[in-house]
Amino acid sequence: MSNKVSPLAGVVGWPIKHSKSPALHGHWLERYGLDGEYRPIALSPDELETGLRKLSKRGFKGVNLTIPHKEAVLKFVDSITDSAALIGAANTIHFHADGTIGADNTDGYGFIQNLRQNAPMWDPKSGPALVVGAGGAARAVVWALLNEGAPVVRLANRTRIRAENLANHFGAKVEVVEWSEVSEAMDGAATIVNTTSLGMAGQPELRVHFDAALPEALVSDIVYTPLNTPFLEKAQARGLETVDGLGMLLHQAVPGFESWFGRKPEVDDELRQAVLNA
Repeated sequence: MSNKVSPLAGVVGWPIKHSKSPALHGHWLERYGLDGEYRPIALSPDELETGLRKLSKRGFKGVNLTIPHKEAVLKFVDSITDSAALIGAANTIHFHADGTIGADNTDGYGFIQNLRQNAPMWDPKSGPALVVGAGGAARAVVWALLNEGAPVVRLANRTRIRAENLANHFGAKVEVVEWSEVSEAMDGAATIVNTTSLGMAGQPELRVHFDAALPEALVSDIVYTPLNTPFLEKAQARGLETVDGLGMLLHQAVPGFESWFGRKPEVDDELRQAVLNA
């Protein structure tokens, strides 16, 4: 008789019902016939540290983190990867056998893998990038673009001070541009990314035009509800290549799943449909 315990993992947030992660990981577990379970777990900000330590003692291998815990968790974990430290947030937690808790950030990895899968000719080194927004997702995107060799990242945010703070965090390769000049800042950019919630279902659209964009520029939106945002539609109307935001969600989940369940999963159309239908 085997005493083997099934691997446990999950996603922690407050609230948590909106999360697509259980459908995503559940699809992979079923697809590969793996023994394991991935659960949604609601923890309030006040419960986060004690809750994570309890999960560790209950045999969980790790968890993903969603709003509002990505930054707060860094205050009490035992180890932090370079990516999580540089981004200033974590989305993946590993519970180690010695009882310690490690924090990682795979959002930047997910962002880059999404572009590489869906726009294989994209070259981040070929010109500046323009990133719209300066929130947590923007930090991961800026870090990833710089890490991939973007010569400069132009950064615009409705509240300029947030853009300036993010630019100060990353250094001289990040240049702040005025919110009113986003469209003009597309001039010469190889990569153009919206990281704001503008254009998401129920939100006003991001009011820009792509007249100054290079014909070879790649345009992405990290929003995936709807899949084709007004931002992407405008870029497509100018004949520009676009990549939607769903793949970032799918790819960021790969490293955690591989660590917890022992198999590197594939991101493909079957997975996209499973998550969209969830």
